Amino acid sequence: MKAGLTAIAAFVLVAGCAAAPAPEAATSPKGYVIVEIDVTNPEAYEGYKAAAASMVAAAGGRYLVRGGKAEGREGPPPRGRVVILEYPSFDAAKAFLESPEYVEIIHLRTDNTFSRLMVVEGVVP
Repeated sequence: MKAGLTAIAAFVLVAGCAAAPAPEAATSPKGYVIVEIDVTNPEAYEGYKAAAASMVAAAGGRYLVRGGKAEGREGPPPRGRVVILEYPSFDAAKAFLESPEYVEIIHLRTDNTFSRLMVVEGVVP
């Protein structure tokens, strides 16, 4: 009888494994561009904002945060605006920043703001 229970348990285990759905393939983590911007020349900076918005969309990005309230809780508070862009991948975020179109207008941001910019890889969903 003990051998029979072992055989049944083995069958159930194998059958259960065969019937279990395969885990979904892991998708790539998204890429994020995070910018802290203290605008020093608002009029000139408007030209950057207008040009960058269409480039972000064309490169597959989207704005998650674009200004609005920002409050520091630890460390120094943010200087001015905070912008967070989301891209399909880390490489896509880097490709946007290195694209000839973006490189051509980057001076409109760097000449008219104090800014810190970083590219960050998200987590696998």
